[in-house]
Amino acid sequence: MKNVKLSKIWDSLHSSYWFIPTLMAVGSMILAIAMLRIDRTGNIPNWRWIYTGGADGARAVLSSVAGSMISVVATAFSITIVALQLASSNFGPRLLRNFMQDTGNQIVLGTFIATFIYCLLVLRTIHAEGEGYSLFVPQLSVTVGTGLAIASIGVLIYFIHHASTIIQASHIITQVSGDLDKALDRLFPEKIGEGKANNSRQVGEIPANFDSEASPIKATGEGYLQAIDDDELMKTARKYDLLVRLTTRPGKFIVKGSDLAMVFPEKEVNQSLKQQINDAFILGQERTEYQDIKFPIDQLVEIALRAISPGINDPFTAIRCIDRLSAGLSRLAERDFPSPYRYDDEQNLRVIVEGVTFEGLVDAAFNQIRQYSKSDVAVTIRLLEAIACIATYTHNSKQREALRRQAEMILNSSGEQISQEQDQKDVQERYHQVIKALRHD
Repeated sequence: MKNVKLSKIWDSLHSSYWFIPTLMAVGSMILAIAMLRIDRTGNIPNWRWIYTGGADGARAVLSSVAGSMISVVATAFSITIVALQLASSNFGPRLLRNFMQDTGNQIVLGTFIATFIYCLLVLRTIHAEGEGYSLFVPQLSVTVGTGLAIASIGVLIYFIHHASTIIQASHIITQVSGDLDKALDRLFPEKIGEGKANNSRQVGEIPANFDSEASPIKATGEGYLQAIDDDELMKTARKYDLLVRLTTRPGKFIVKGSDLAMVFPEKEVNQSLKQQINDAFILGQERTEYQDIKFPIDQLVEIALRAISPGINDPFTAIRCIDRLSAGLSRLAERDFPSPYRYDDEQNLRVIVEGVTFEGLVDAAFNQIRQYSKSDVAVTIRLLEAIACIATYTHNSKQREALRRQAEMILNSSGEQISQEQDQKDVQERYHQVIKALRHD
């Protein structure tokens, strides 16, 4: 696992609207200084497209560009705010982070600001005769400013197209599904049959008096657990010769003073150890998908629930979410879930984590959609079709039992809410397809 704290910092920067624009603004300052230095040397190429006008014309050009950039920035900012409001109301406030991470919007904003700053810095160096300074018209710098203005027009056209695209349901669902796929590859990299042999001795290595003599480590902060620094936790456990059992996992909300972990033996616990273990838990104001595979699943579920709500009544969007959930769970069913028992280099059991299970993720994906779509025949049928699809990728009885249980609950719920006999027959037909798929070898 890469450095968790550095990843947290990068995620915060990537989710901000100031980081990339700031870098581009600094770049424009450096560009302005470099262009002015070339102009002062007098070694300007004799190209036809380089500005050859006087001081007044150069000032007019740069003043127009700088003034227009501020107006465009205000317009782009207003459009962005409207897009964020639409996304929050239609798809859920938790998806705002996805919009904040949109690199295209950040580059657009940075381009306009960089062009404004460049023109401002060059503008102040232009002097005409009779102003107490020697005549200086930075021809190359003015030409570059004009080029930046032309580039900004192209960026504005891109922004109008981009802003109208990123608020479409299909784009948002695809983006969240992509986050789910990336999280799967990062957290479950090995496929069944391709992973390393499990050398965990598990329960036999846990001391019999662990529960009675282990000491709890209390949280010193509050917020959502975004990640756990596995390397730092293992290093601490080895240093003090400890066995650490985590009582929480990424994605859960941590209340200050609640238990983070149980540490054995209790005699090794001191204030320094408590702080070191707390430092391995990265807390934040919101959940992220870095170590929380359930987060993108919850995002897709939230979009689906809002789509089938009476106020919106858009089952087609909900069906798209179900399709993406089925694709993600199908891939997950083929992955080897990491053992919760972690060993050091000497094969000593050091850390026991609270991991996720396939059964729990299936419940997270389907429970709420099933509960809110009891009377929607199209959504109910697609739920059963999704379960049948996932069933063909399963490799053990526990996975199949979780899917069977979901299918039975969907069938029972539909029987209570769907009044038309033909609709009930369609649902039952899909249920039988699920049972057939669950019987595959």
